[in-house]
Amino acid sequence: MACTATSNLTAREQAHHLYDAIPPGLFRVENENERIAWRVSPEPFALTAAQLGEIERLGTDLLAFYRALNGLYNRSARGTAPAFIAEYLDRGKPEQIVKLARQNRFKSDVPGVLRPDLILTDDGFTATELDSVPGGMGFVGATTEAYCQVGIESAGGNDGIPKGYASMLRYVTGVEKPTVAIVVSEESRDYRAEMAWLAGTLRRLGLANAWLRAPQEVFFTEDGLFIRHEDGREERIDALYRNFELFDLLNVPKQELMLYAARHNRVRIVPTPKANLEEKLSFALFHHYALARLWQEELGKERFERLRALFPKTWVMDPRPLPPQAVIAGLEAGGAPISDFRKLVDLGKSERDYVVKPSGFSELAWGSRGVKIANDLTKEEWTATVDTALASFDKVPYILQRFHKGKRIRQQYLDRESDEIRTFDGRVRLCPYYFVTGEETVVLGGILATIAPADKRLIHGMTDAVMTSCVLSPDEPTD
Repeated sequence: MACTATSNLTAREQAHHLYDAIPPGLFRVENENERIAWRVSPEPFALTAAQLGEIERLGTDLLAFYRALNGLYNRSARGTAPAFIAEYLDRGKPEQIVKLARQNRFKSDVPGVLRPDLILTDDGFTATELDSVPGGMGFVGATTEAYCQVGIESAGGNDGIPKGYASMLRYVTGVEKPTVAIVVSEESRDYRAEMAWLAGTLRRLGLANAWLRAPQEVFFTEDGLFIRHEDGREERIDALYRNFELFDLLNVPKQELMLYAARHNRVRIVPTPKANLEEKLSFALFHHYALARLWQEELGKERFERLRALFPKTWVMDPRPLPPQAVIAGLEAGGAPISDFRKLVDLGKSERDYVVKPSGFSELAWGSRGVKIANDLTKEEWTATVDTALASFDKVPYILQRFHKGKRIRQQYLDRESDEIRTFDGRVRLCPYYFVTGEETVVLGGILATIAPADKRLIHGMTDAVMTSCVLSPDEPTD
């Protein structure tokens, strides 16, 4: 839809419109009297033309990265690439999950939705991690619609999220107007409302026959997977969108029937059920000196260099002893190379520019739950963090990652107590949503900006953060 200009609203009036126009309950709120659990901005977060252009170009680089990661994993599993690639990516996973990733039906698949977490720094962007089962799509879509009603067009387009999502489904299924069940598990119930918004919007715009369902509401016949509507009508689905994490797979009702249907090409599952592509330690593999040539062969030199500048240095916290003459490449303590991650406990606070977090396949590996910023911790807390990470290696590998501080910015918001527009010093995380529409093509559906107060070390959705869409700065020239 095209944005229609309205009367000249004040910033306060625009913020009130946004607060009233976004459907309540898209994310869980603690206070039943609040419609939205965080601060509302009168305008989207403004990006320069150079910043927006870089984000738009990044999508194809990330798709190429996923395809390269998938290819290297498959080669490692069959013995034509270093064995430690598959060993790391499979570590801690049940045999059923490993076999699933290696099945012929899925082995060439990559995720259909790509969402990096980009921190805006003084030097550009750094990508702290990638998410292929992301939340936030419904919120970004509803926010861009609300801004559009006051004449503001967000990056990605005002129907960018539903249109991009539908384009991805068309590519995956080969069906012009596919029928999809968006399946949200109990563990992921906080995302149910926003995915219901997305399903309803896809139907309203005539882009897809999309329906929100719990896992137990999908049923199987020899012809495929079906859903049942309120009027009793049954409808076969072309795609099942998996809004649940693979670490929780065994707790998801009817998961075996869903996977059976997918294996026998009776439905397409998105994202692909491959836990090896959802590990944060893929950044460590990317920076591993012994794999540089392989990555360059897969990606090409220019793309490899762009991603190397974007992905922060990362290491797998592997507790196994090294030979006496070996060191952990690129890692030092007290100015000297180290051969044991336990030496990190000797670092002083000012030397600990690191983050420690579980790599994946764990309830602690999403939503910032298991993230520890090293120089925020006391010596005792830092020691316990290192010990926990190393002790968890066999079940849940942890990574050590360079910490890059976000650039300080000024951000407006509506103070709902005083009913005034105020500003605060903040740092921003940008989450672009890319939808895979071809072997080498993606579309940018929208960008979620989360601006947290500058004294917060972790940037995530919180009550004193602003969450909004993004826009090209009005001071920038347009073509």
